[in-house]
Amino acid sequence: MIQLGKRQTLVVVKTVEFGVYLAENAECAAQEKVLLPGKQVPEGAKTGDEIEVFIYKDSKDRLIATTRMPALTLHQVGELTVAQVGNIGAFLDWGLEKDLLLPFREQTAKVQAGQKCLVALYIDKSSRLCATMNVYPYLDTDSPYGKDDRVEGTVYEISREFGAFVAVDNRYSGLIPKKELYGEIHIGERIRGRVTEVKEDGKLNLSIREKAYLQIGTDAEKVMEAIERCGGALPFNDKASPEVIRTEMQMSKNEFKRAVGHLLKAGKITITEKAILKNKN
Repeated sequence: MIQLGKRQTLVVVKTVEFGVYLAENAECAAQEKVLLPGKQVPEGAKTGDEIEVFIYKDSKDRLIATTRMPALTLHQVGELTVAQVGNIGAFLDWGLEKDLLLPFREQTAKVQAGQKCLVALYIDKSSRLCATMNVYPYLDTDSPYGKDDRVEGTVYEISREFGAFVAVDNRYSGLIPKKELYGEIHIGERIRGRVTEVKEDGKLNLSIREKAYLQIGTDAEKVMEAIERCGGALPFNDKASPEVIRTEMQMSKNEFKRAVGHLLKAGKITITEKAILKNKN
C-alpha cells in the first residue's frame, strides 16, 4: 500500500516521457501506482529498480512521489520555519517544493513569516497533509529522563487550568504545573528545567526553578532588587497574600518567606508591619 506522508521504498514498474511510475512490487499489474516526476528520477533508473521516496500530494491533490526527504514525516514533531502567511493559514518550509499548510484553526498562537514553530504532521479530513501546533497527541511518553534530571524543551500550549505544556527535546510530553509557573512564559519559548516527577503514564512534570536550598540565593537577590527599585522599602512583607507575592515577585509565598528569612539572617533587611526595609550599611 502506498502511504501518504511516509518514506517508502518502491519499485519502478513503468517508464513514461514525464517520469516513472512506482508501485510496491513489479509483479501485480493492477496495484496502486504513483508518479515520480522526471526531474526526480535517479540517472539510469529502469523497470524493476527500487527507489526510496516520500509520498505527498501535488497542487491538484494527486499522490506524487519525491526523492527529496522532508523535515517531517507523518505524526513526527519538529520545528519548521514559516515561509509566508496566507488567507487560510501559514505555509511552512519543510524541504519540499510545495510548502506545508498550517491552518489557522491548528495554530495555538499567531505566527508570522520567518518565525520557527513546533508542529506535527497529520492528515486532515480532506486526506491532505497539514501541520498542527497541537502536538500533544504526537509526543512520546517513553523518555530516558528521571527525577531531578535537567531537560530542555519548547512550550507549545499554555492552560490556565493545568500550566504550560512542554515538548521536551521536541519529542517527549512534559508539563510545568500551574503552581510552578512564575513570570511570563510564551508559546514557542525554549525553556530549561528539571524533572520533578515521572508520572505513571511516562509524562514528565517539570519545574523551571531550582530546589529550595539552591534557589534561595537567587530569590534573595530578586527580593533585594525589588526593595531597591522601591527606594529601599518594599510596600508589603512576608505576611502578604500569596496572590500579591506571586504577582509582584513571581514566586510562591513559601519561596518569598525563605528568601526574606535569608536576608533577615544576613542583616540586610528589617521587617515592619507593612513593609520590608533595606538596612543601611
